[in-house]
Amino acid sequence: GIHSENFAIKRGVHPRDLTKHSIDTFRRQLKRTGNMYSWDNELTTSDPSYYKWTQWLFLQLYKHGMAYRKEAPASWCPSCKTVLANEQVIAGKCERCDSMVGTRKMPQWFLKITDYAERLLENLQTIDWSERTKTAQYNWIGKSTGYRLKFKVQGLKSSKVVEVFTTRPDTLFGATYLVLAPEHKLVVSLFANHESLITNKEEVKKYIEKAKKQTQATRTREDKEKTGVELKGIIAKNPANNEEIPVWIADYVLAEYGTGAVMAVPCHDSRDFAFAKKFGLPMKQVILPTFSKSEIRNAKSEINYNDQSSKQECQAAYEGEGVLVNSGKFNGFKSEEARKKIGEFVGGDPQVHYHLRDWLISRQRYWGAPIPIIYCDKCGTVPVPEKDLPVELPYVEDFHPTGTDKSPLTTVHEFVNAKCPKCGGTAQRETDVSDTFLDSAWYYLRYPNTGNDKEAWDKSITKKWLPVDMYIGGQEHAVLHLMYVRFIAMFLHDQNFIDFEEPFKKFRAHGLLIKAGAKISKSRGNIVNPDEFFDMFGADTVRTYLMFLSPLTDGGDWRDEGIRGIYRWFNRVWKLAQSNHAGKGSEELEKLRHKTIKKVTEDIERLHYNTAISSLMEYVNEISNGKGQLSNVYIETLLVLLAPFAPYFTEELWEQVVGAGSVHDQKWPVYNPELIEEETIIIPVQVNGKVRAEIEVASNATEKEMEDAALVSEKVQKYLGGKQPKRVIAVKGKLVNIVV
Repeated sequence: GIHSENFAIKRGVHPRDLTKHSIDTFRRQLKRTGNMYSWDNELTTSDPSYYKWTQWLFLQLYKHGMAYRKEAPASWCPSCKTVLANEQVIAGKCERCDSMVGTRKMPQWFLKITDYAERLLENLQTIDWSERTKTAQYNWIGKSTGYRLKFKVQGLKSSKVVEVFTTRPDTLFGATYLVLAPEHKLVVSLFANHESLITNKEEVKKYIEKAKKQTQATRTREDKEKTGVELKGIIAKNPANNEEIPVWIADYVLAEYGTGAVMAVPCHDSRDFAFAKKFGLPMKQVILPTFSKSEIRNAKSEINYNDQSSKQECQAAYEGEGVLVNSGKFNGFKSEEARKKIGEFVGGDPQVHYHLRDWLISRQRYWGAPIPIIYCDKCGTVPVPEKDLPVELPYVEDFHPTGTDKSPLTTVHEFVNAKCPKCGGTAQRETDVSDTFLDSAWYYLRYPNTGNDKEAWDKSITKKWLPVDMYIGGQEHAVLHLMYVRFIAMFLHDQNFIDFEEPFKKFRAHGLLIKAGAKISKSRGNIVNPDEFFDMFGADTVRTYLMFLSPLTDGGDWRDEGIRGIYRWFNRVWKLAQSNHAGKGSEELEKLRHKTIKKVTEDIERLHYNTAISSLMEYVNEISNGKGQLSNVYIETLLVLLAPFAPYFTEELWEQVVGAGSVHDQKWPVYNPELIEEETIIIPVQVNGKVRAEIEVASNATEKEMEDAALVSEKVQKYLGGKQPKRVIAVKGKLVNIVV
């Protein structure tokens, strides 16, 4: 991948050597932390025995029309010197190195993820994933339901129309100008065939050239000042009212998105409003807001909706729904009803659009799986036969990116030159490598099948072990790996390679660790080396600190002082465990023990590790105060509950305190519900809906007993002011509300 390759360039070593060294380090560190993995099922995606099957997967996609090559503008990172998928561009910057992204047009390989857009959306309702991850995917797929409308262009010899897609045909009567992308096909056609009609053609040409030099991200930035130029001499007609409207070109409209044209409704779109204000373009309000508490909703005659004079000046764009005005025979209609009626009235075509774009997988880099395609002058594009896989990545000394649209592999003639699998003639290999997210889009299928060299996976094994029950991963991959892996699973399901559509039953997004205000990563150079802290404090201290640091979903700020706090607590537990435990316990300690069992058990199941550890800290505090009453059962319970967090530490203490067996072989303790019931509880008392006091009552108190206790409370009497309650409402075990 690019991260590994860039780091290898920085270190002056080959990525193959660096990858092996990194894997050895990761494996050693993971073993040292006590993580229980099946190392027999380890895999390396950069190994030919793995990416052979990534190439096989590509061939299946190609065979079924899901992989294609076309020339297209692509986001280009000048630092990584390669194209990026749309999902890898965040706020105009490369998600890997934060460089501003540019645009280049070149032949690229794509996967048709858009064919699965609707299923990717629908299935989100059925999977148990973190809501923020599902929301990110909903937004990225970006389903929009609307109409494709046609605006006729006046004055041309041949009939020309500009098509726009809108989700708000109810605002069509308020469209006062059209905006085209600088690259729009009408603009190209005008300069090719009707240039004389454009009275300011030089001004327009200059604007187009300037726009083409900007990146898509720069052009569409929300805070960017709006720029544009009118196509003077070119007029369009609003299909709803036949009014003539001007046609503009603006760089914030992109030819690749939608139709490359926008119908501008300044009074009801904030971007159109800003553009119209700057250039003095007409505005027309066609939607009036309605208010749920206003009787005006049902009084059309009182405000005369059908009177054209009801037009109002818009001081800002109102983007909500409401009632139509200045819309001819549709005046008085609500937005929801008007959308369909106006769409049909102008002959619009109902359509569904998605923000999601096909997955661009070409990379002009070295460290990736070669795309298994051969180009033959006679036979065209030819897939490499499956029997010839893998197409191995050659070892080359100079793997640096070229900075052009060509991969470093183009200079490796023994790799590039090949025979055509069809005719046997001279041919050339594809020199782009595939996005490494393609490798990770299926590796969960390979883990149970690592020793299988006959096929990517054995269906009987995947049927037994998959889909994955629980996956914990990073939110930063919400619209990258986590989208791609779902798409590939759906494709494989459709081709009967697997019998499930969704790869992961559950997914929980963990937060990110930061240090000095930035994400900890090798690309930023602020790595926290665990080996250093293992040596200073032990692996269990590091494990427990990471889980105590913050909720799993939030991440946290690594601080050296924080880990020292956990180390001091472990020393305290050590001393407590080795002290005298000859007591018989007490009712109070027994209740505490069972409450702690309940709390830790439930918190672990909910992945609330930090609060589980906090409960154990409270438990240690309390039992430390009752040393004379302690028996071994309180220490044994502590060690079993602490064992998932500190496996080495608890095992050693178990051997010293108990002696027999292993702490990890013990049955998980079960709490007694009767012992955790409180004898009394604190409940709030409301007076006219506001909390005014709290009272202590028996945990099994009846509603009548709760009412009586509330009415004799001095605080409650103060707020009653001598008044007799009209009504007293008690909810058992919850609250009392007094109405006066």
